[in-house]
Amino acid sequence: MKKTKRFAALALSTVLAMTVLLTACSSNEESPANKNGTNKTEEGEQITLKFSFWGATIEKKTVTEALERFEKKTGINVEPMHIPADYITKLTTMVAGNVAPDLGYMTSGSGLSWAEDGKLLNLSPLMEKDPDFKKEDYLDQVWYETEPGNIIGMSISVQGYGLMYNKDMLLEAGVELPPTEADKAWDWDTFIEYAKKLTLDDKGRNALDPEFNPDKIKQFGFQYDPYNMMAAVVSNGGNFLTEDGTGFGLAQPEGIEAIQKLADLMYVHHVSPTPLQTKSLPDMALQTKKVAMTVSGNWALQAFAEQEFNLGVGVLPKLKESNTLLDGAPMVIFSSTKHPEEAWLLYKYMADPEQVLPLIEGGLWMPLKKDWYTDPELINKWAAGNKAHPEGYTDAFMKQTLENGVRTPGFEVKNLAKINALVTPALDLVWTGKQTAEEALKGIEPKVQPLIQGYYGR
Repeated sequence: MKKTKRFAALALSTVLAMTVLLTACSSNEESPANKNGTNKTEEGEQITLKFSFWGATIEKKTVTEALERFEKKTGINVEPMHIPADYITKLTTMVAGNVAPDLGYMTSGSGLSWAEDGKLLNLSPLMEKDPDFKKEDYLDQVWYETEPGNIIGMSISVQGYGLMYNKDMLLEAGVELPPTEADKAWDWDTFIEYAKKLTLDDKGRNALDPEFNPDKIKQFGFQYDPYNMMAAVVSNGGNFLTEDGTGFGLAQPEGIEAIQKLADLMYVHHVSPTPLQTKSLPDMALQTKKVAMTVSGNWALQAFAEQEFNLGVGVLPKLKESNTLLDGAPMVIFSSTKHPEEAWLLYKYMADPEQVLPLIEGGLWMPLKKDWYTDPELINKWAAGNKAHPEGYTDAFMKQTLENGVRTPGFEVKNLAKINALVTPALDLVWTGKQTAEEALKGIEPKVQPLIQGYYGR
Protein backbone atom coordinates (compact mmCIF):
# COMPACT_ATOMS: atom_id res chain seq x y z
CA MET A 1 0.00 0.00 0.00
CA LYS A 2 2.82 2.39 0.93
CA LYS A 3 4.57 1.50 -2.29
CA THR A 4 1.43 2.38 -4.22
CA LYS A 5 1.14 5.74 -2.43
CA ARG A 6 4.82 6.53 -3.09
CA PHE A 7 4.32 5.70 -6.79
CA ALA A 8 1.24 7.94 -6.96
CA ALA A 9 3.10 10.77 -5.25
CA LEU A 10 6.03 10.37 -7.63
CA ALA A 11 3.69 10.35 -10.60
CA LEU A 12 1.94 13.47 -9.32
CA SER A 13 5.27 15.24 -8.81
CA THR A 14 6.31 14.31 -12.33
CA VAL A 15 3.04 15.62 -13.77
CA LEU A 16 3.38 18.89 -11.85
CA ALA A 17 6.97 19.30 -12.99
CA MET A 18 6.03 18.65 -16.60
CA THR A 19 3.11 21.09 -16.29
CA VAL A 20 5.43 23.83 -15.04
CA LEU A 21 7.93 23.06 -17.80
CA LEU A 22 5.27 23.06 -20.53
CA THR A 23 3.74 26.24 -19.16
CA ALA A 24 7.13 27.94 -19.27
CA CYS A 25 7.69 26.75 -22.83
CA SER A 26 4.24 27.89 -23.82
CA SER A 27 4.85 31.29 -22.25
CA ASN A 28 8.08 31.70 -24.16
CA GLU A 29 6.45 30.68 -27.44
CA GLU A 30 3.65 33.21 -26.95
CA SER A 31 6.06 35.96 -25.97
CA PRO A 32 8.98 35.92 -28.41
CA ALA A 33 9.89 39.44 -27.44
CA ASN A 34 10.34 38.37 -23.82
CA LYS A 35 12.43 35.39 -24.90
CA ASN A 36 14.70 37.54 -27.04
CA GLY A 37 14.81 40.44 -24.63
CA THR A 38 13.32 42.82 -27.19
CA ASN A 39 10.64 44.12 -24.80
CA LYS A 40 13.36 46.13 -23.08
CA THR A 41 16.14 48.40 -24.26
CA GLU A 42 19.79 47.55 -23.68
CA GLU A 43 19.62 49.77 -20.60
CA GLY A 44 16.78 47.65 -19.25
CA GLU A 45 14.07 50.24 -19.91
CA GLN A 46 10.62 48.87 -20.81
CA ILE A 47 9.80 49.50 -24.48
CA THR A 48 6.57 51.37 -25.22
CA LEU A 49 5.25 51.86 -28.75
CA LYS A 50 2.74 54.54 -29.67
CA PHE A 51 0.17 53.55 -32.31
CA SER A 52 -1.95 56.32 -33.87
CA PHE A 53 -5.23 55.66 -35.66
CA TRP A 54 -8.64 57.09 -36.48
CA GLY A 55 -12.06 55.43 -36.70
CA ALA A 56 -15.52 55.30 -35.17
CA THR A 57 -16.61 53.24 -32.18
CA ILE A 58 -16.25 49.72 -33.60
CA GLU A 59 -12.87 50.46 -35.17
CA LYS A 60 -11.56 52.09 -32.00
CA LYS A 61 -12.68 49.10 -29.92
CA THR A 62 -11.28 46.46 -32.29
CA VAL A 63 -7.93 48.17 -32.81
CA THR A 64 -7.49 48.84 -29.08
CA GLU A 65 -8.24 45.21 -28.22
CA ALA A 66 -5.77 44.01 -30.86
CA LEU A 67 -3.08 46.25 -29.36
CA GLU A 68 -3.83 44.84 -25.91
CA ARG A 69 -3.42 41.27 -27.21
CA PHE A 70 -0.09 42.20 -28.79
CA GLU A 71 1.03 43.61 -25.45
CA LYS A 72 0.20 40.37 -23.64
CA LYS A 73 1.82 38.24 -26.32
CA THR A 74 5.10 40.13 -26.56
CA GLY A 75 5.56 42.05 -23.33
CA ILE A 76 5.98 45.23 -25.38
CA ASN A 77 3.85 48.07 -24.08
CA VAL A 78 1.58 49.80 -26.61
CA GLU A 79 -0.04 53.18 -26.12
CA PRO A 80 -3.10 53.61 -28.36
CA MET A 81 -3.47 57.12 -29.78
CA HIS A 82 -7.01 57.44 -31.14
CA ILE A 83 -7.38 60.65 -33.20
CA PRO A 84 -10.95 60.75 -34.56
CA ALA A 85 -10.73 64.16 -36.26
CA ASP A 86 -8.13 66.51 -37.84
CA TYR A 87 -5.79 63.54 -37.98
CA ILE A 88 -3.07 64.91 -40.26
CA THR A 89 -3.13 68.35 -38.61
CA LYS A 90 -2.56 66.82 -35.18
CA LEU A 91 0.02 64.37 -36.48
CA THR A 92 1.90 67.22 -38.18
CA THR A 93 2.06 69.04 -34.85
CA MET A 94 3.38 65.94 -33.11
CA VAL A 95 6.06 65.37 -35.75
CA ALA A 96 7.15 69.01 -35.52
CA GLY A 97 7.37 68.68 -31.74
CA ASN A 98 9.43 65.45 -31.96
CA VAL A 99 6.68 63.46 -30.25
CA ALA A 100 5.49 61.47 -33.26
CA PRO A 101 4.00 58.01 -32.72
CA ASP A 102 6.12 54.98 -33.59
CA LEU A 103 3.64 53.72 -36.17
CA GLY A 104 0.05 54.05 -37.24
CA TYR A 105 -2.41 55.18 -39.88
CA MET A 106 -1.57 57.76 -42.53
CA THR A 107 -3.51 59.33 -45.39
CA SER A 108 -2.31 58.32 -48.84
CA GLY A 109 -1.24 61.73 -50.15
CA SER A 110 0.51 62.77 -46.95
CA GLY A 111 2.12 59.36 -46.59
CA LEU A 112 3.93 59.51 -49.92
CA SER A 113 5.02 63.13 -49.51
CA TRP A 114 6.15 62.56 -45.93
CA ALA A 115 8.16 59.56 -47.10
CA GLU A 116 9.95 61.79 -49.62
CA ASP A 117 10.77 64.16 -46.75
CA GLY A 118 12.31 61.28 -44.78
CA LYS A 119 9.61 61.17 -42.10
CA LEU A 120 8.64 57.54 -42.74
CA LEU A 121 10.69 54.37 -42.53
CA ASN A 122 11.51 52.25 -45.57
CA LEU A 123 10.10 48.85 -44.62
CA SER A 124 12.00 46.88 -47.26
CA PRO A 125 15.06 46.09 -45.08
CA LEU A 126 12.82 44.92 -42.21
CA MET A 127 10.81 42.74 -44.58
CA GLU A 128 13.88 41.22 -46.22
CA LYS A 129 15.52 40.11 -42.97
CA ASP A 130 12.31 38.72 -41.48
CA PRO A 131 12.14 34.97 -42.24
CA ASP A 132 8.49 34.84 -41.17
CA PHE A 133 7.28 37.51 -43.58
CA LYS A 134 6.49 36.96 -47.27
CA LYS A 135 5.45 39.94 -49.36
CA GLU A 136 3.78 37.65 -51.88
CA ASP A 137 1.28 36.56 -49.20
CA TYR A 138 -0.41 39.95 -49.50
CA LEU A 139 -2.46 41.46 -52.31
CA ASP A 140 -0.33 43.13 -54.97
CA GLN A 141 -2.50 46.27 -54.92
CA VAL A 142 -2.01 47.17 -51.24
CA TRP A 143 1.60 48.39 -51.33
CA TYR A 144 2.70 52.01 -51.11
CA GLU A 145 6.12 52.49 -52.67
CA THR A 146 7.88 55.78 -53.37
CA GLU A 147 10.35 54.08 -55.71
CA PRO A 148 11.42 50.48 -56.37
CA GLY A 149 12.82 49.13 -53.11
CA ASN A 150 11.41 51.88 -50.91
CA ILE A 151 8.17 50.54 -49.44
CA ILE A 152 6.49 52.78 -46.88
CA GLY A 153 3.67 50.41 -46.06
CA MET A 154 0.53 48.50 -46.90
CA SER A 155 -3.04 49.72 -46.89
CA ILE A 156 -4.65 49.59 -43.48
CA SER A 157 -7.29 47.49 -45.22
CA VAL A 158 -8.61 46.83 -48.71
CA GLN A 159 -11.64 48.82 -49.89
CA GLY A 160 -13.15 47.50 -53.11
CA TYR A 161 -16.12 49.26 -54.71
CA GLY A 162 -19.33 47.83 -56.07
CA LEU A 163 -23.00 48.35 -56.76
CA MET A 164 -25.25 48.17 -53.69
CA TYR A 165 -29.02 48.21 -53.99
CA ASN A 166 -32.40 47.67 -52.37
CA LYS A 167 -33.36 44.30 -53.79
CA ASP A 168 -37.08 44.74 -53.06
CA MET A 169 -37.21 47.93 -55.13
CA LEU A 170 -35.71 46.23 -58.16
CA LEU A 171 -37.97 43.21 -57.86
CA GLU A 172 -41.06 45.41 -57.53
CA ALA A 173 -40.07 47.36 -60.65
CA GLY A 174 -39.37 44.18 -62.62
CA VAL A 175 -35.73 45.14 -63.07
CA GLU A 176 -33.11 42.44 -63.57
CA LEU A 177 -30.81 42.21 -60.55
CA PRO A 178 -27.30 43.53 -61.21
CA PRO A 179 -24.78 40.83 -62.23
CA THR A 180 -22.18 39.73 -59.70
CA GLU A 181 -19.68 38.43 -62.27
CA ALA A 182 -17.36 40.69 -64.25
CA ASP A 183 -18.00 39.07 -67.63
CA LYS A 184 -21.74 39.71 -67.19
CA ALA A 185 -21.49 43.33 -66.05
CA TRP A 186 -24.15 45.68 -67.41
CA ASP A 187 -22.99 47.83 -70.29
CA TRP A 188 -23.69 51.54 -69.91
CA ASP A 189 -26.85 51.60 -72.03
CA THR A 190 -28.40 48.69 -70.12
CA PHE A 191 -27.54 50.38 -66.84
CA ILE A 192 -29.16 53.65 -67.96
CA GLU A 193 -32.33 51.86 -69.03
CA TYR A 194 -32.72 50.12 -65.66
CA ALA A 195 -31.85 53.28 -63.73
CA LYS A 196 -34.57 55.12 -65.64
CA LYS A 197 -37.08 52.41 -64.85
CA LEU A 198 -36.25 52.83 -61.16
CA THR A 199 -36.54 56.64 -61.18
CA LEU A 200 -40.06 57.89 -60.37
CA ASP A 201 -41.68 61.32 -60.28
CA ASP A 202 -44.41 62.41 -57.87
CA LYS A 203 -47.07 60.84 -60.12
CA GLY A 204 -45.36 57.46 -60.12
CA ARG A 205 -44.12 57.77 -63.72
CA ASN A 206 -40.63 56.43 -64.40
CA ALA A 207 -37.96 58.23 -66.41
CA LEU A 208 -38.76 56.15 -69.52
CA ASP A 209 -42.24 57.71 -69.65
CA PRO A 210 -42.58 60.70 -72.05
CA GLU A 211 -44.67 62.42 -69.35
CA PHE A 212 -42.01 61.98 -66.63
CA ASN A 213 -41.40 65.21 -64.68
CA PRO A 214 -37.67 65.60 -63.83
CA ASP A 215 -38.47 68.51 -61.50
CA LYS A 216 -40.64 66.36 -59.23
CA ILE A 217 -38.57 63.25 -58.56
CA LYS A 218 -39.54 61.23 -55.50
CA GLN A 219 -37.30 58.19 -56.11
CA PHE A 220 -33.92 58.05 -57.83
CA GLY A 221 -32.72 54.96 -59.64
CA PHE A 222 -29.07 55.58 -58.81
CA GLN A 223 -26.83 57.66 -56.59
CA TYR A 224 -23.06 58.02 -56.61
CA ASP A 225 -20.31 60.10 -55.06
CA PRO A 226 -18.20 61.85 -57.73
CA TYR A 227 -15.14 60.71 -55.78
CA ASN A 228 -15.79 57.30 -57.30
CA MET A 229 -15.37 58.63 -60.85
CA MET A 230 -12.04 56.87 -61.44
CA ALA A 231 -13.73 53.47 -61.81
CA ALA A 232 -15.65 54.83 -64.82
CA VAL A 233 -12.57 56.60 -66.23
CA VAL A 234 -10.46 53.43 -66.09
CA SER A 235 -13.35 51.33 -67.37
CA ASN A 236 -13.37 53.62 -70.40
CA GLY A 237 -9.65 53.11 -71.03
CA GLY A 238 -8.44 56.29 -69.33
CA ASN A 239 -6.66 57.22 -66.11
CA PHE A 240 -5.74 60.21 -63.96
CA LEU A 241 -2.41 60.59 -65.79
CA THR A 242 -1.38 59.16 -69.12
CA GLU A 243 0.30 55.75 -69.04
CA ASP A 244 3.79 57.23 -69.30
CA GLY A 245 3.05 59.64 -66.46
CA THR A 246 3.74 62.76 -68.51
CA GLY A 247 0.25 63.96 -69.42
CA PHE A 248 -3.07 64.87 -67.80
CA GLY A 249 -5.11 61.72 -68.38
CA LEU A 250 -8.47 63.14 -67.29
CA ALA A 251 -8.28 65.64 -70.13
CA GLN A 252 -7.81 62.90 -72.72
CA PRO A 253 -10.88 61.73 -74.72
CA GLU A 254 -11.39 58.60 -72.58
CA GLY A 255 -11.40 60.60 -69.35
CA ILE A 256 -13.61 63.37 -70.68
CA GLU A 257 -16.16 60.93 -72.08
CA ALA A 258 -16.42 58.93 -68.84
CA ILE A 259 -16.83 62.01 -66.66
CA GLN A 260 -19.43 63.48 -69.00
CA LYS A 261 -21.42 60.25 -68.87
CA LEU A 262 -21.47 60.48 -65.09
CA ALA A 263 -22.67 64.09 -65.24
CA ASP A 264 -25.33 63.08 -67.77
CA LEU A 265 -26.83 60.75 -65.18
CA MET A 266 -27.93 63.91 -63.36
CA TYR A 267 -28.66 66.44 -66.09
CA VAL A 268 -29.64 64.39 -69.16
CA HIS A 269 -31.11 61.13 -67.85
CA HIS A 270 -32.26 62.51 -64.46
CA VAL A 271 -31.67 59.16 -62.76
CA SER A 272 -29.19 60.41 -60.15
CA PRO A 273 -29.53 63.33 -57.71
CA THR A 274 -27.56 66.52 -58.28
CA PRO A 275 -25.35 67.75 -55.42
CA LEU A 276 -28.18 70.07 -54.37
CA GLN A 277 -30.76 67.27 -54.44
CA THR A 278 -28.41 64.98 -52.53
CA LYS A 279 -28.50 67.34 -49.56
CA SER A 280 -32.20 66.67 -49.08
CA LEU A 281 -31.82 62.87 -49.16
CA PRO A 282 -31.74 60.93 -45.88
CA ASP A 283 -28.64 59.01 -44.84
CA MET A 284 -30.64 55.81 -45.15
CA ALA A 285 -31.74 56.49 -48.74
CA LEU A 286 -31.68 52.81 -49.75
CA GLN A 287 -33.66 51.67 -46.74
CA THR A 288 -36.27 54.43 -47.10
CA LYS A 289 -36.59 53.77 -50.85
CA LYS A 290 -35.48 57.23 -51.91
CA VAL A 291 -32.69 55.61 -53.93
CA ALA A 292 -32.68 52.17 -55.55
CA MET A 293 -28.97 51.67 -56.33
CA THR A 294 -25.74 53.30 -55.21
CA VAL A 295 -21.98 52.90 -55.63
CA SER A 296 -19.77 52.77 -52.57
CA GLY A 297 -16.72 51.18 -51.07
CA ASN A 298 -16.80 48.01 -49.00
CA TRP A 299 -16.96 50.00 -45.75
CA ALA A 300 -20.60 50.99 -46.44
CA LEU A 301 -21.64 47.37 -45.91
CA GLN A 302 -21.19 47.74 -42.17
CA ALA A 303 -23.79 50.53 -41.96
CA PHE A 304 -26.13 48.82 -44.43
CA ALA A 305 -26.02 45.63 -42.37
CA GLU A 306 -27.44 47.57 -39.42
CA GLN A 307 -30.40 48.82 -41.47
CA GLU A 308 -33.53 46.79 -42.04
CA PHE A 309 -33.82 46.29 -45.79
CA ASN A 310 -33.08 43.61 -48.38
CA LEU A 311 -29.52 44.51 -49.46
CA GLY A 312 -28.08 43.25 -52.74
CA VAL A 313 -24.66 43.72 -54.33
CA GLY A 314 -23.28 43.56 -57.85
CA VAL A 315 -20.33 44.56 -60.01
CA LEU A 316 -20.17 48.11 -61.32
CA PRO A 317 -21.69 48.86 -64.72
CA LYS A 318 -18.97 49.13 -67.34
CA LEU A 319 -18.09 51.43 -70.22
CA LYS A 320 -15.51 49.25 -71.97
CA GLU A 321 -13.98 46.93 -69.35
CA SER A 322 -15.34 45.70 -66.04
CA ASN A 323 -13.34 46.73 -62.97
CA THR A 324 -13.55 47.90 -59.39
CA LEU A 325 -11.89 50.80 -57.68
CA LEU A 326 -9.52 49.93 -54.81
CA ASP A 327 -8.93 52.34 -51.98
CA GLY A 328 -7.08 52.17 -48.69
CA ALA A 329 -4.86 54.53 -46.68
CA PRO A 330 -1.43 53.24 -45.64
CA MET A 331 -0.18 52.08 -42.27
CA VAL A 332 3.38 53.35 -41.72
CA ILE A 333 6.31 53.35 -39.29
CA PHE A 334 7.72 56.78 -38.53
CA SER A 335 11.44 57.20 -39.07
CA SER A 336 11.76 58.87 -35.67
CA THR A 337 10.93 55.64 -33.82
CA LYS A 338 13.62 54.44 -31.46
CA HIS A 339 12.38 50.87 -31.76
CA PRO A 340 12.07 49.95 -35.46
CA GLU A 341 12.27 46.18 -34.96
CA GLU A 342 9.58 46.16 -32.28
CA ALA A 343 7.47 48.53 -34.38
CA TRP A 344 7.78 46.06 -37.25
CA LEU A 345 6.52 43.24 -34.98
CA LEU A 346 3.43 45.31 -34.21
CA TYR A 347 3.06 46.32 -37.85
CA LYS A 348 2.91 42.67 -38.95
CA TYR A 349 0.50 41.87 -36.16
CA MET A 350 -1.95 44.60 -37.20
CA ALA A 351 -1.74 43.51 -40.86
CA ASP A 352 -2.91 40.02 -39.90
CA PRO A 353 -6.65 39.69 -40.72
CA GLU A 354 -7.13 37.40 -37.71
CA GLN A 355 -6.29 40.23 -35.32
CA VAL A 356 -8.88 42.66 -36.72
CA LEU A 357 -11.51 40.08 -37.68
CA PRO A 358 -14.50 42.00 -36.22
CA LEU A 359 -13.82 44.85 -38.67
CA ILE A 360 -13.57 42.45 -41.60
CA GLU A 361 -16.48 40.24 -40.63
CA GLY A 362 -18.58 43.33 -39.86
CA GLY A 363 -18.14 44.75 -43.35
CA LEU A 364 -15.90 47.75 -42.63
CA TRP A 365 -12.67 46.27 -44.04
CA MET A 366 -11.50 43.68 -46.55
CA PRO A 367 -8.42 41.58 -45.61
CA LEU A 368 -4.90 42.21 -46.87
CA LYS A 369 -3.82 38.59 -47.33
CA LYS A 370 -4.49 36.69 -50.56
CA ASP A 371 -5.49 33.41 -48.93
CA TRP A 372 -8.43 35.13 -47.22
CA TYR A 373 -9.88 35.50 -50.75
CA THR A 374 -9.16 31.95 -51.92
CA ASP A 375 -9.22 29.57 -48.94
CA PRO A 376 -12.84 28.46 -48.29
CA GLU A 377 -12.19 28.04 -44.58
CA LEU A 378 -10.87 31.60 -44.25
CA ILE A 379 -13.59 33.03 -46.50
CA ASN A 380 -16.20 31.49 -44.21
CA LYS A 381 -14.71 33.43 -41.31
CA TRP A 382 -15.72 36.77 -42.76
CA ALA A 383 -17.52 36.80 -46.10
CA ALA A 384 -20.24 34.21 -45.71
CA GLY A 385 -23.37 33.82 -43.62
CA ASN A 386 -23.67 37.36 -42.27
CA LYS A 387 -25.71 40.47 -43.14
CA ALA A 388 -22.69 42.54 -44.09
CA HIS A 389 -21.84 40.18 -46.95
CA PRO A 390 -25.00 39.39 -48.94
CA GLU A 391 -25.40 36.75 -51.59
CA GLY A 392 -23.09 37.43 -54.53
CA TYR A 393 -20.49 39.29 -52.46
CA THR A 394 -17.71 36.77 -53.10
CA ASP A 395 -17.94 37.40 -56.85
CA ALA A 396 -18.95 41.06 -56.92
CA PHE A 397 -16.37 42.26 -54.40
CA MET A 398 -13.83 39.56 -53.51
CA LYS A 399 -13.16 38.10 -56.94
CA GLN A 400 -13.44 41.48 -58.64
CA THR A 401 -10.91 42.93 -56.19
CA LEU A 402 -8.44 40.12 -56.88
CA GLU A 403 -8.79 40.09 -60.66
CA ASN A 404 -9.87 43.57 -61.75
CA GLY A 405 -8.97 45.94 -58.92
CA VAL A 406 -7.72 49.37 -60.04
CA ARG A 407 -5.99 51.50 -57.41
CA THR A 408 -7.04 55.10 -56.77
CA PRO A 409 -4.58 57.84 -57.81
CA GLY A 410 -3.60 58.32 -54.16
CA PHE A 411 -1.48 55.17 -54.31
CA GLU A 412 0.86 56.37 -57.03
CA VAL A 413 0.36 59.86 -58.52
CA LYS A 414 3.09 62.30 -57.50
CA ASN A 415 2.17 65.84 -56.45
CA LEU A 416 -1.47 64.76 -56.25
CA ALA A 417 -2.54 67.33 -53.65
CA LYS A 418 -1.46 70.27 -55.81
CA ILE A 419 -2.98 68.76 -58.95
CA ASN A 420 -6.26 68.10 -57.15
CA ALA A 421 -6.33 71.70 -55.97
CA LEU A 422 -7.07 72.49 -59.63
CA VAL A 423 -9.01 69.36 -60.59
CA THR A 424 -11.54 69.37 -57.74
CA PRO A 425 -13.00 72.86 -58.32
CA ALA A 426 -13.01 72.26 -62.08
CA LEU A 427 -14.99 69.05 -61.67
CA ASP A 428 -17.35 70.78 -59.25
CA LEU A 429 -18.44 72.87 -62.25
CA VAL A 430 -19.24 69.64 -64.09
CA TRP A 431 -21.10 68.05 -61.17
CA THR A 432 -23.21 71.20 -60.74
CA GLY A 433 -24.02 71.35 -64.45
CA LYS A 434 -22.25 74.66 -65.10
CA GLN A 435 -19.67 73.31 -67.56
CA THR A 436 -19.19 70.24 -69.73
CA ALA A 437 -16.41 67.83 -68.82
CA GLU A 438 -14.45 68.95 -71.87
CA GLU A 439 -14.74 72.63 -70.99
CA ALA A 440 -13.68 72.09 -67.39
CA LEU A 441 -10.82 69.64 -67.94
CA LYS A 442 -9.38 71.22 -71.07
CA GLY A 443 -9.63 74.56 -69.30
CA ILE A 444 -7.29 73.53 -66.50
CA GLU A 445 -4.98 71.31 -68.54
CA PRO A 446 -2.39 74.07 -69.19
CA LYS A 447 -2.18 74.72 -65.43
CA VAL A 448 -2.10 71.05 -64.47
CA GLN A 449 0.60 70.07 -66.94
CA PRO A 450 3.52 71.84 -65.18
CA LEU A 451 2.55 70.12 -61.90
CA ILE A 452 2.74 66.58 -63.30
CA GLN A 453 5.71 64.63 -61.96
CA GLY A 454 4.74 61.09 -62.90
CA TYR A 455 4.10 58.03 -60.76
CA TYR A 456 5.57 56.73 -57.52
CA GLY A 457 7.06 53.27 -57.52
CA ARG A 458 7.97 53.18 -61.22
